[in-house]
Amino acid sequence: MIIGELAFAGALPCHHLRMSMSMNDDEKIVLDLHPHWSQLVVPAVVLVVVCGLAGYGIAAAPHGSAHQIVQWVIIGVAVVLLVWFTVWPYLRWVTTRYVLTTDRLILRTGIVARHGRDVPLNRVNDVSFSENLLERMLRSGTLVIESAGERGQITLANVPHVEHVQRELYRMVEDNQRRHASFGTNVTATDDEQ
Repeated sequence: MIIGELAFAGALPCHHLRMSMSMNDDEKIVLDLHPHWSQLVVPAVVLVVVCGLAGYGIAAAPHGSAHQIVQWVIIGVAVVLLVWFTVWPYLRWVTTRYVLTTDRLILRTGIVARHGRDVPLNRVNDVSFSENLLERMLRSGTLVIESAGERGQITLANVPHVEHVQRELYRMVEDNQRRHASFGTNVTATDDEQ
């Protein structure tokens, strides 16, 4: 089921993610997210305004010897503005992914240069979230994950349905701990039998 940009994968394996994120065979995707869609509102407004102003500027350009030059300058400025304030933010949004699996939290960002971070769930100590009034209305917020290790705290801003994501992450951490505890008990029981 998909709600906006929040995909509830239902703990099913996803082959295209497996290839791009090197997932284990028994690892399943629980959540696959992009930042909240509200990050695209300003770029969408810029798109409409720039296109409207460029169209008006081209139509209102004075006729004469410089008519064609003025039109090309307007088109050039419009293209630069669209790439900088619309295309680039969209590409940044679409290439930012937060994936929660049964074993880890996978973070991927970057358009040209890619950056990634994988946090094993057995290293997660605390998961909290915060929402201001606007974020509550838009159903987004900031997720803070405390993990054992060198880099410690991870802050993810503009997470869609942040409270649900926090609950799912916490549930996956507990499930992971139970799995590892039962695995340790099974190994000990097998050793005792010998």
